[in-house]
Amino acid sequence: MSAWAVSGIVFACVFGGALLGFWLRSVLPQDHLAAESRDLVKLGMGTIATMTALVLGLLVASAKSSYDTESRGLTEMSAKVVLLDRMLAHYGPETAEARVLLKEVISGALQQIWSNPGSQPQMSRQGWAHGYELYERLAQLAPKNDLQRVLQSRALGIATDIAETRLLMIEEEYSPVSMPLIVVVVFSLTITFISFGLHARPNGTIVVTFLLGALSVSAVMFLILGMYTPFGGSIPVSSAPLRWALGRLGQN
Repeated sequence: MSAWAVSGIVFACVFGGALLGFWLRSVLPQDHLAAESRDLVKLGMGTIATMTALVLGLLVASAKSSYDTESRGLTEMSAKVVLLDRMLAHYGPETAEARVLLKEVISGALQQIWSNPGSQPQMSRQGWAHGYELYERLAQLAPKNDLQRVLQSRALGIATDIAETRLLMIEEEYSPVSMPLIVVVVFSLTITFISFGLHARPNGTIVVTFLLGALSVSAVMFLILGMYTPFGGSIPVSSAPLRWALGRLGQN
């Protein structure tokens, strides 16, 4: 389910809860709305609001952790790409074709992910083929001295690290959002807004306030879900680190 759909459901539940509270106020006996009843309901809603804040905090922390992991992985991969290119440059002219292939791999990744809004960070068949070909070219190098042997070994290690980081980013992008937490938060907020409507005489100001409150809650949920999908959500990870790396590839 998309972030827009979930946000719409959240808005409908929360604002609908306020309207349900208005309706309950009009049909419940007056003794149910007495001062003693209101005090007890406020006490119960205070407990629910506290628990909702805790669960919402868990949601935000989980989403932020997922987003930061993807962003950090992209930055680390970009730095390793530049380092790999520098090592190949120091190795000698024998690595010219490998350096061109490395640039094609990075350019293809940028084109695939950031030119297609909402795309996932999966690599195409051509991207995988280029990656394998690059690794094979590095493995087939014939070092002529100790320095070249060290550079080849280190280049193969960095290429492997880049591939591992790439795979981890793909796997983490598909980590599912914790739907039970979202359901608990939405249910608790709905109950809270029902209590608000139950103890408020409806007028234009109150209805607009509840409407804005429901919009705010749905917007927060939209942003949380966006952070769970950092390459295809509402808050995409910046491509600046990888573009920076691409601009430095092939330099002598």
